[in-house]
Amino acid sequence: MTPADLESTIAHMGAAARAASAAMAKASPAPKDGALRALAQWLRSEGAALAAANAEDIAAAQKAGLAGPMVDRLKLTPDAIETVAAGCEQIAAMPDPIGEITELRQRPSGIRVGRMRVPLGVFGMIYESRPNVTIEAASLAIKSGNACILRGGSEAIRSNRALWRLVQQALVDAGLPPDAVQLVQTTDRAAVGHLIASPDAVDVIIPRGGKSLIERISREAKVPVIKHLDGNCHVYVDAGADLEMALKLVDNAKTQKYSPCNAAESLLVHAAVAPAFLPRIGAVFAAKRVEMRVEPACKPLLRGIKGAEVVDATEDDWSQEYLAPIISIRIVDGLDTAIAHINRYGSHHTDAIVTNNHVHAMRFLREVDSASVMVNASTRFADGFEYGLGAEIGISTDKLHARGPVGLEGLTSLKWVVLGEGETRG
Repeated sequence: MTPADLESTIAHMGAAARAASAAMAKASPAPKDGALRALAQWLRSEGAALAAANAEDIAAAQKAGLAGPMVDRLKLTPDAIETVAAGCEQIAAMPDPIGEITELRQRPSGIRVGRMRVPLGVFGMIYESRPNVTIEAASLAIKSGNACILRGGSEAIRSNRALWRLVQQALVDAGLPPDAVQLVQTTDRAAVGHLIASPDAVDVIIPRGGKSLIERISREAKVPVIKHLDGNCHVYVDAGADLEMALKLVDNAKTQKYSPCNAAESLLVHAAVAPAFLPRIGAVFAAKRVEMRVEPACKPLLRGIKGAEVVDATEDDWSQEYLAPIISIRIVDGLDTAIAHINRYGSHHTDAIVTNNHVHAMRFLREVDSASVMVNASTRFADGFEYGLGAEIGISTDKLHARGPVGLEGLTSLKWVVLGEGETRG
């Protein structure tokens, strides 16, 4: 495909998506929910075909020398297919947000003023590796009354095509426009450049992948972007904290899974509890082979722990997202220092405090400038499903338009509505 052909193709897809978005915006809940339930059925009945397409992607990835963890992300196991099918049904069962009028207030003039929730229009989703994102994005687009253009990674092209065909069939089954969910068929990376520079085609871009992908899209996009660059998440253990609780939470936040963006990467410990807490959490990390990158004050408290990997932290370590069994550790002299450290070095994703002090908890909630702020809970809960959103299309650390896990409401906007009975302004 020539550059001119590619540009024309993206423009054509954008025009089709724009037309489909108008139909989706006025669709009642019944056909949208019907499409989601049909999609769940298609996913379950077409498991063999999906497995065959996925096997081709995996074989090609292995032949190309793709790293093992990346190959694992490609896999569409029966459990993975059932998970996304069940997710479609869960989203179908959720209340439809579109058309809801809230905050309706009577004004002295007689008019009533409120706000109505409406779709964004068309969103572009650019993602890597995980083919399940195709279904997650499509299902949220359908429920929220939007249209979307999907561009998955080249390593999952066969799986994504197979999944997208089922989405198309489900839309047709429900009497909705199949162009409401489109997939960029080419693996040419230039297609991404055309899509993110096409305000006529899309209203917002949502990237989901590695930092380099998101940085490129943020730099080159000519439409708004909902994104987060990295997840340098902190846990702060306060003076007087329940150390048994702290041990459990820090362990879970760091080691339950290393690769997600909501895993803890930094541990801050109040000096008053460091002598009691650091040797205990250090032993947990040593047993799980988690490397500890620490400031000098921590080292005497971690000395002698069998199997412990303790190295000096550099200035860069305080702002690192490791996505690996590595954690930075610092002792702080109080809440003010902890908050200042998090706001300086953190990525504004998710940060938690472990404390029995209500005043400290409330200050942490108010003053830590992150998308999710937690008290006495693991950072691993920063997830759309865990927040009751049904599913998420990504995490946003921006302050506009959405922040934190982006679910159905994050794919909508609000417009003002005014209800009157003939009132005029004097």
